[in-house]
Amino acid sequence: MNPLNSPLEVGVRALVLLAESHPEPMDIARLVALDHVVLHSGEFNGPPSLHPNLPARGGELGMKRAVLEEALLVLIRAGLAGIVDDSEGLMYRATDRGPVFVDVLEASYVESLRERAEWAVHRFAARSDARTATQEIIERASAELARSGAGHE
Repeated sequence: MNPLNSPLEVGVRALVLLAESHPEPMDIARLVALDHVVLHSGEFNGPPSLHPNLPARGGELGMKRAVLEEALLVLIRAGLAGIVDDSEGLMYRATDRGPVFVDVLEASYVESLRERAEWAVHRFAARSDARTATQEIIERASAELARSGAGHE
């Protein structure tokens, strides 16, 4: 199993985001966007990015949704997250056990995730809905690809 961007790794990131927003639920689109923002926070005037700024990282969004759906199923089976039927559709929320589980994780990477999740949920998300955030991610990636492609002509 490849641990990078596996349902397990993405699940931990999703749980950290859900724990930070607890008890408020999030839909899948917001989770996808905030997961990307947490990993590349430096690009969005936040804390330094956790992952390197690689070309075409905007393309991560398409793959991320499918893996995130698998990851959420793992969290639900473990009793760490649940589905909420909201007027806006299906939403995901950490159960009361979710934040407690995150609190016992002691890896430095998880602490970095928690810091960025706090920033993403309370600062970035407060000024941007999921659609706007996704559009911003795609525009940044497109502009970067255009700049890097221009240098190769």
